[in-house]
Amino acid sequence: MKIEISTLLDYRLGDSVDLMLQIEAADGDGQHVLRSALDLGPDGDVARVAGQDGIGERLWLHRGGRLRAHYSALVEIDRRGPDYRTRAAVAPHRVPAEAVPYLNESRYCPSNKFHAFVERRFGEHEGGAKIARMRDWIESRFTYVPGTSDADTGALDSFVERRGVCRDYAHVMIALARAAHIPARMASVYALGVDPQDFHAIAEVYLDGGWYMVDATGMARPEGAARICVGRDAADVAFLTAYRAIELVEQRVSVKELVDA
Repeated sequence: MKIEISTLLDYRLGDSVDLMLQIEAADGDGQHVLRSALDLGPDGDVARVAGQDGIGERLWLHRGGRLRAHYSALVEIDRRGPDYRTRAAVAPHRVPAEAVPYLNESRYCPSNKFHAFVERRFGEHEGGAKIARMRDWIESRFTYVPGTSDADTGALDSFVERRGVCRDYAHVMIALARAAHIPARMASVYALGVDPQDFHAIAEVYLDGGWYMVDATGMARPEGAARICVGRDAADVAFLTAYRAIELVEQRVSVKELVDA
């Protein structure tokens, strides 16, 4: 499957602002960037650094006045591997070094507070089947309501409220998986089927030697999602991090399937 991506970020800045962007689709691991273009305007310094786990790149900018960034890309996605529901869990003492940090609590995912609930509600299941039960439980009990959470909302808040947006669904999914001793991380993606279309947050779980995408909102499918970056939770995968106050002017994200003639 090929998807076309178009993103516009327009922000008013102060006189001097440090910014970190994560908006470009990563190349590799089930996806290939066929073409891309990024226009950040003529002013300011730009530096590229590797994204977390070597997935994608982070862009450092030092700007003043205005940021108007336009990114476009064509990405081919090929994720025809096994369904995560059939995959076995990896015993904690056999989890590889790169996945170990995702067994532990993080800022927005206090997984230790979910141990009793996970054991009581999902204890009879194992591996991918347990992840599937968790995903289905979240989708069936939560309501997708924009504007009901903010930058301080964590998995425990969302679990109590039973509502939120994609990042809140992903935080709960990650916290439940980690409480079951299954490594889980957050991924920022461009995905078909997201409504309203925007940067989309999903969970990824480590099972049977590989990472698998899991979207508790039910909107995105792995074969229609282009990964941008990954991290412990939303703090690591934000599309824009500003180290001083900035003002939103306009933001647009478009993701469409390209059907070959």
